Amino acid sequence: VQLQASGGGLVQAGGSLRLSCATSGRTFSSTVMGWFRQAPGKEREFVAAIKWSGGRTNYADSVKGRFTIIIDNAKNTVYLQMNGLNPEDTAVYYCAADLAASVIPTTPKAYNYWGQGTLVTVSS
Repeated sequence: VQLQASGGGLVQAGGSLRLSCATSGRTFSSTVMGWFRQAPGKEREFVAAIKWSGGRTNYADSVKGRFTIIIDNAKNTVYLQMNGLNPEDTAVYYCAADLAASVIPTTPKAYNYWGQGTLVTVSS
């Protein structure tokens, strides 16, 4: 499985961005797609995840109500719609895949495949 993340950029506080994660290769009904982020000097943290089959989601408390993760099955692409951005959301955002998840994992080590990251910068 290969993952290609895109859509990052510079946005003012209160603005919106949509990140995309294009996938290639085989996925399974047990696949979970996740988004993580890593700010300078900080550990990589969970943002959101979605079960490929069924669409069940999980969000970090810090983004609930502002971010939405969705899957476009026809395009094999996972999106992270980010609204109400604030400077604390500034980070490199990574998409990831866990091909054999029984639950929706929130730790990076559970994910087998990673995209290259896309930078999101929110100015105040």
